[in-house]
Amino acid sequence: MSEFKAIAMFAKAVQLGSIRQAALAQNVTPQAASQAIAKLEQRLGVRLLHRTTRSLALTEEGQRFLENTQPALATLDRALAAAREGKDGIAGPLRIVGPKSSFAAILMPLLDEFCRAYPGIQPDVQLADGKWADPKAIGNWVLDRVDVGFRIGGSNSEGGIGRQLFPVQLIVCAAPSYLASHGVPATLVDLAAHRCIVLRHPATDRVVPWYLTVDGKVEHRQMSPAFSTNDIELELQAVLAGQAIGQLANFSAASHVRTGRLVPVLHKHMSADLGLHIYYGSRAAQPKRVRAFLDLAIARLHDSPNYVLSSKELATAQQKWARKPRK
Repeated sequence: MSEFKAIAMFAKAVQLGSIRQAALAQNVTPQAASQAIAKLEQRLGVRLLHRTTRSLALTEEGQRFLENTQPALATLDRALAAAREGKDGIAGPLRIVGPKSSFAAILMPLLDEFCRAYPGIQPDVQLADGKWADPKAIGNWVLDRVDVGFRIGGSNSEGGIGRQLFPVQLIVCAAPSYLASHGVPATLVDLAAHRCIVLRHPATDRVVPWYLTVDGKVEHRQMSPAFSTNDIELELQAVLAGQAIGQLANFSAASHVRTGRLVPVLHKHMSADLGLHIYYGSRAAQPKRVRAFLDLAIARLHDSPNYVLSSKELATAQQKWARKPRK
């Protein structure tokens, strides 16, 4: 490092024609600048500059050394400028990680809006249920050069700063065609007589229980499956097709509930102890592009009505279906 500084001081002295001026430009004392160049000459074993009290001139060895080092110094200057521009400008790579299942529909509108506002952004997105669902992986984000991460689950800020964007409501839903054929369960006990769909965890293949609120507490209940899958999108499509009744997350179900394609049932047992969280490092050291994306994500997703359904809205959706005439 000291040699790099000495070479830069030497080149600046030649450029400005004065070691004193080079010292001022590099924010060091003239004595320190002169000593750095002298030590460089000592290490090289050659004299680089002819010094007088009023001027300095390159020796023949100094001329060759300057010509050989200038390309490297120019490359270093460009790299430093690019790093400063990346910190201060909203452009460059933006590395994002998150869950794979059903998350693309949440993330893509954010990226579309952000990239249209800042065309110089280069998104690098990796979605994987196994890796980024594990809260321990958050601590490895720095090693993986991650700027922003998303995770569904409980709060865990190990290795980064975490903030919940919205609660993940788990809602028991069915298609109108299913309810017309199989009836509406009035209690949790009634579910034993229904065709239930369950999700197998994509990473472990274990059956995920239903999370149901009973007497103010969340219970994990294993359901007897008539249909099982390890894919959240297929689970949603099976419920929409009337093949089974399922417990779906609000970010998958909300739009279908509002259009009447899905009917919420047993909504008093909905659970919301999980959440969609966003994780990031210290804002003080972040490039401007990362801070801008964080601000957009929080503004668009924090308790977003696009995904969060109120208890009143769930009850109204069921009542609206119940009042419809049957053919």
